[in-house]
Amino acid sequence: MAAPMLRGCCPGRRWALACIDHSSRHGRGAPTGSRCSGKRGQSSVAPQHLATAGKLRKGEHEWAAVVGLEVHAQISSNSKLFSGSQVHFVAPPNSLVSFFDASLPGTLPVLNRRCVEAAVMTGLALNCRINKKSLFDRKHYFYADLPAGYQITQQRLPIAVNGSLAYSICVGAKRSQVINKTVRIKQIQLEQDSGKSLHDDLRSQTLIDLNRAGVGLLEVVLEPDMSCGEEAATAVRELQLILQALGTSQANMAEGQLRVDANISVHRPGEPLGVRTEVKNLNSARFLARAIDYEIQRQIRELENGGEILNETRSFDFKLGCTVPMRDKEGKQDYRFIPEPNLPPLLLYDSESLPAGADPQQVVNIDQIREQLPELPSVTREKLVQQYGMLPEQSLTLLNEVGLLEFFQNVIKETRAEPKKVTSWVLNTFLGFLKQQNLAVSESPLSPTRVGAGASSACSRNPVARHCWLGFSTVHTGIGHCIF
Repeated sequence: MAAPMLRGCCPGRRWALACIDHSSRHGRGAPTGSRCSGKRGQSSVAPQHLATAGKLRKGEHEWAAVVGLEVHAQISSNSKLFSGSQVHFVAPPNSLVSFFDASLPGTLPVLNRRCVEAAVMTGLALNCRINKKSLFDRKHYFYADLPAGYQITQQRLPIAVNGSLAYSICVGAKRSQVINKTVRIKQIQLEQDSGKSLHDDLRSQTLIDLNRAGVGLLEVVLEPDMSCGEEAATAVRELQLILQALGTSQANMAEGQLRVDANISVHRPGEPLGVRTEVKNLNSARFLARAIDYEIQRQIRELENGGEILNETRSFDFKLGCTVPMRDKEGKQDYRFIPEPNLPPLLLYDSESLPAGADPQQVVNIDQIREQLPELPSVTREKLVQQYGMLPEQSLTLLNEVGLLEFFQNVIKETRAEPKKVTSWVLNTFLGFLKQQNLAVSESPLSPTRVGAGASSACSRNPVARHCWLGFSTVHTGIGHCIF
């Protein structure tokens, strides 16, 4: 059988399914829900970049993939959404828990103003319509780390709706072509985070830490306008940059401050959308892309072999590079949403509707928050292109690498070299050196002054001198062996 082609995915990408052929073991292909094959640490399938992508050859089958995302961002606030408990990533277990967080009888929620302002600012930055009246609901489900048996969220009338997120993808053999895309945002809602379940396999027990229970979350629901892992990962990275620029969330995925659920389905063009699966709790952009790409290929393979796709929840096994079933969602889980009886409607105002004599500390003014919006990443990139004459793809790299833009600006201040030369030096020589040594920008042994000197010297034109310069510069870290 010829490898199916996937229409609408990222430019330059084709889905090769032959490498996940399970027919020798199962006859009709791997059954849905079975654990994937492949060596540990490697993905069973890998998308290939081909120049002929998007062109169908005779006998090949066409598929379209649909990807939607639910992004949960932890709000940067000193206290939780409905209680005065402090928020810290590093704290002893169950040391930041109020009576309300533990769901003790007689406790009532008190809404955190900072969380409301963060939601409004995020909505404005994402071109959303801010609802002047929003409602809170109870979403019922039963986990050990959710002591109340329900989560307070905004299902009926969220705080912001109908927005959009623009992002850019670098494609081509040298990643030198920039394609601009936009994904619609269905809604942004405020909700509580749950606690943590810590599994002790040695003692066969599960421990509960409620420090995170009740922390304020922004759930950003992205419409299914994406078609592959690279698009989804790039959109999430852009959202992460926006949240960090706003200061509404630190959005550190390694610390669980930004978590993503992906909804994925495939179908034939012109036919109804297929049954979707949900891949939960993806905590890095790289794993998000890998999980989506694998799940798309798994679903196509299953359908090509006459199987069916189940409406189920899956997780991504990053060691095996595949998705595995978590729990069945067939029949659509009933969360039994009801209005939150302990919280009145959340009312927001603009300058025109603000009540006369209202206490500014007791109301949230949408127009006032709009005036406080900082410069967004898209504007920063445009300024870099105009001010320094760099290429759009170079401005993307400067912002996407944590700390690199600030480092670049410091290098510019420390040297008289042409900005274009500094840009090339920082993005090629300096960044390549960091990746070779597996270092973050903040861990660099090279100061902006030293990099500026290298960019303005003969090293920038002589590959041998450039190599020696890097060796001389890193002697004090133990990486190099030369003496400067």
